[in-house]
Amino acid sequence: MTQAPPDSETRARLIAAGLRLFGQTGYDGTSTRALAAEAGTNVASISYHFGSKAGLRQACARDVAARVTGAIVADLPAPPSTPEAAQALLEQVGRSFVAFIVTSPDARDIVAFLVREIMTPGEVADLVYSEFLEPRHRMVCALWSIATGQPAESERVKLSVFAMIGQALYFRIGQPIISRRMGWQDIGPSEAAQIADTVAAQIRATIESQRR
Repeated sequence: MTQAPPDSETRARLIAAGLRLFGQTGYDGTSTRALAAEAGTNVASISYHFGSKAGLRQACARDVAARVTGAIVADLPAPPSTPEAAQALLEQVGRSFVAFIVTSPDARDIVAFLVREIMTPGEVADLVYSEFLEPRHRMVCALWSIATGQPAESERVKLSVFAMIGQALYFRIGQPIISRRMGWQDIGPSEAAQIADTVAAQIRATIESQRR
């Protein structure tokens, strides 16, 4: 007799299925039957673990927030005391983000889910913003302020941080085009290192141009 998987494993598979299908076809275009089939479980398990399809969607958003935050800022030291240290930390954040977004096996589904949810106003978009995007953005703006001497909440700093995030994201969203233009078969460790170097150089150049 085949044993049923542990509850934690079923829950994780449902979240993975939600990230993939909600990212590909949207919340309204994804049925509970399709989610259960993708996760290799039954429809009732969605209610058991999350209460509803909407509950699964929220769990997916929180899972993304936790994983991306852990990959990017988990090992950051205390706030730096010098502009040079802040710049080095920002370059580290950029490199960590690139490493996650380009090489993580789950990054394609995570980015597709995030982009779709951000572009769909509603409860989950608000959750993603308030529990993930805004606090992480404020944190990086504070580092940018130390590095440049510009006010952390100035439009210039906030836009610079959005530009930093956006250029890294493009290397995932535009990966097929980038690989084709670069003549890469795939983006492996060597290619990811080149991308990280490029993003870090852009961060460095922008900071130096804004430094007071």
